[in-house]
Amino acid sequence: MPPAGPHRATIIWLHGLGADGHDFEPIVPALRLPGPWGVRFLFPEAPFRPVTINGGMEMRAWFDIESVQRDAGINREHLEESVAGVRALVELETERGIPADRVVLAGFSQGGAVVLQAATCAGLKGEPPIRPAGVVALSTYLPVTESVASPPDPPTPIFQAHGSFDPLIPVHFAGVSGRALTKAGWTVEYHEYPMAHQVAEAEIRDIGTFLRRVLESSPAGSGLST
Repeated sequence: MPPAGPHRATIIWLHGLGADGHDFEPIVPALRLPGPWGVRFLFPEAPFRPVTINGGMEMRAWFDIESVQRDAGINREHLEESVAGVRALVELETERGIPADRVVLAGFSQGGAVVLQAATCAGLKGEPPIRPAGVVALSTYLPVTESVASPPDPPTPIFQAHGSFDPLIPVHFAGVSGRALTKAGWTVEYHEYPMAHQVAEAEIRDIGTFLRRVLESSPAGSGLST
């Protein structure tokens, strides 16, 4: 979704398991981001692959998953492939003149797991985490906590949100992930909403507030104005 005017910032938003790149398009207007900020939205799509937890059914998935567990149950090779894809998208934005500190990584469920991993953990070959302006992790958890890296100075702001009644990813998984990141020095803004595995109106308002804050306060965003 291109900006109305000159391109000055980018939000890369990853969908959840079985969804597609159109899933979060409808909430963009509700985020109420100022038009002059020139925010471009990228909604990449995961490849189709068999998903073990769903009986081997083929669907769009950022990684195969056998069960919802911390540090287990996921295909780490697939996860690293998806993280590499996010890294490549950030590099492409840099080539377009949008530095990483004017890029926000966002994701829901599996997509949220990928962006959390990309922004807070070292890669398999020792690559440092991506350093975006901020991270939005919705109804998700950090899949591999053992590889959490030390944050940059200042730490990348992380907006983490979860539903109190989520039947798919237990809410305590989000709490464990948030505490692990906080213990490692990351700045986590945690929100909990009375909902299931979904997105709520109040949550969308809070996401908009977070996005306006991190884009406006990023080193490259000092020239942004309403």
